[in-house]
Amino acid sequence: MSGQRPSVPANDNGITPIQQMVSSCSGALLTSLLVTPLDVVKIRLQAQKSPFPKGKCFVYCNGLMDHICVCMNGYKAWYKAPGHFNGTADAFVKIVRSEGIRSLWSGLPPTLVMAVPATVIYFTGYEQLRAILKVKMGQYEQFAPMLSGAVARVGAVSVISPIELLRTKKQSEKLTYGQLRNCVQTAVKAEGWLSLWRGLGPSLLRDVPFSAIYWYNYERFKRRLCQHYGTSEPTFAMTFMSGAMSGTIASILTLPFDVVKTRRQVELGELQAMNLSHKASSTVTVMKKIVMQHGVKGLFAGFLPRVVKVAPACAIMISSYEMGKDFFRKYNQARTDNSASAGATK
Repeated sequence: MSGQRPSVPANDNGITPIQQMVSSCSGALLTSLLVTPLDVVKIRLQAQKSPFPKGKCFVYCNGLMDHICVCMNGYKAWYKAPGHFNGTADAFVKIVRSEGIRSLWSGLPPTLVMAVPATVIYFTGYEQLRAILKVKMGQYEQFAPMLSGAVARVGAVSVISPIELLRTKKQSEKLTYGQLRNCVQTAVKAEGWLSLWRGLGPSLLRDVPFSAIYWYNYERFKRRLCQHYGTSEPTFAMTFMSGAMSGTIASILTLPFDVVKTRRQVELGELQAMNLSHKASSTVTVMKKIVMQHGVKGLFAGFLPRVVKVAPACAIMISSYEMGKDFFRKYNQARTDNSASAGATK
């Protein structure tokens, strides 16, 4: 094989970890801006069919991460909408007409506070781990993306989990930061530091398998497209298509985990909101309950909405991330060339 590289690992192209972080941050912002309206409309449609009572939790996703939100009296930005919606398109039109276009991004700022740093940790960790594992794993290097994606996701979710718990608690009771600190101190004293990671299991239930499947297929699709078109550098269209296809496959294969994870997240969020410390149902218990109530098909509920949302989110995130890396790679190369030219003229 020639010196050209079919894939584009950041470390192999002279991109620093800081530049990787900036690239992932810009990708996170763009993805959130484009995908958040889809979830806001979805929540409005859900609330229309079954209004959320006070203290009820629901899952909100900005295209990057899932977050538990707690319904409160007067908290109408999420789910209390005038009129009746006849579908997704009708909801978009009526929300914009009656509340303004900004309402489609309800709740975006607080979720970005967690989503952006989590995405930075996730993508930068993935790049660094993959570069190391490709060397360490030798003939099994094709599995480096799978292992790197899983480990990076564990790290990102673990870092954000305590913040998610605190945000849920603050939202549910509108606590001051002083009261929130006392609440944390009481929980730690009674149950230990691990109490801050309550709910980590449900979060990892879907995210880790999804991440492993996603990165393995993404790198494989990207490499094959490069080989098919005879290029060593993937274009924007190649990364976008690879991200969409790998995201679709990962979302389909992990859908049962997503259904169980959502049920457990909501249950844990409501326990936290009511300040109850007893354990939520186990994964196996929730799965059995779903099968008993709805049959095996219940584990695949929400198939189409999940694929419709996840596929473009993955495509937008990874293609914008790769564009950022490509920009910095060219920028670094130009600086190197200029330095070489300057040195040659002396």
